[in-house]
Amino acid sequence: MSSAPEHPVGIDELLERVREDLDRVEPAEAHEAARAGEALLVDIRYAALRDRDGLIPGALVVERNELEWRLDPQGSHRLPEATSHDLRVVVVCNEGYASSLAAASLRQLGLHRATDLVGGFQAWRAAGLPVAS
Repeated sequence: MSSAPEHPVGIDELLERVREDLDRVEPAEAHEAARAGEALLVDIRYAALRDRDGLIPGALVVERNELEWRLDPQGSHRLPEATSHDLRVVVVCNEGYASSLAAASLRQLGLHRATDLVGGFQAWRAAGLPVAS
């Protein structure tokens, strides 16, 4: 039996706590790291958003509900890209909120360099970075 926390943590506080441990990246930095082969961009947006807004060329698309299963280097359902716990993963959601929580979850699996994109896909697009239909 587990005991309840002394006071519930709201989502804003949880995001603040999670982000303290992340070295979040801006769109230009993420773009350069991906181009240089130094980071794997992982788009966790759901299909309707990808269909509506487009894709980041070269980003790996992994639905949020499959993320941990696909990126755990020790997992039986991992993707070929999930080569090591040292992999630098930059998680991309629509606006940069869900991606922070997803990156924290990946860190719990030992992917210690996992982080997320500040502002998400919308910031990427607003920065004029490449988007494919």
